[in-house]
Amino acid sequence: MCEYCGCQALETIDELTQEHDEVVRLISHLRPAHEDGGVLRMAEVAREIAKVLGPHTEVEEHGLFPALAGDFPEQIAALEAEHRRIEAVLAEASGAFLTDPSWPDRLMEAMAVLRDHILKEQDGVFPAALANLGTEEWEAVEAARAKAGSTLSRPAA
Repeated sequence: MCEYCGCQALETIDELTQEHDEVVRLISHLRPAHEDGGVLRMAEVAREIAKVLGPHTEVEEHGLFPALAGDFPEQIAALEAEHRRIEAVLAEASGAFLTDPSWPDRLMEAMAVLRDHILKEQDGVFPAALANLGTEEWEAVEAARAKAGSTLSRPAA
């Protein structure tokens, strides 16, 4: 993933990036399960991805995105729409996915969207945040993180 602008030197961006890395790692487990017809395994992995994305999305949508929406309204709206699309397909992993034969393919399509989405954030949103956000805005992002928590382990303070 991206390391050229230095934004990962900020703990907030580093943590969001680590969550992206974990999601990409989890996505890598879906292809073999899909090829083997392992719908139950796909659902298990989808639930793991949703678990990581829950707090991650909260931080973005309640901390990072509002701070950038004034300068980049169309881009932020598009990213939020992608969040909804991805969440909807992932949510089906806790529902009646076994009765919908189209779900595995829709999940794979949503994960392709998610991989592209991650690149947009890491190559666009994170560097833009580094360049444009002030102290108060970073504090709002940190407050969103404190409220949302994380599924990743954090080092002891």
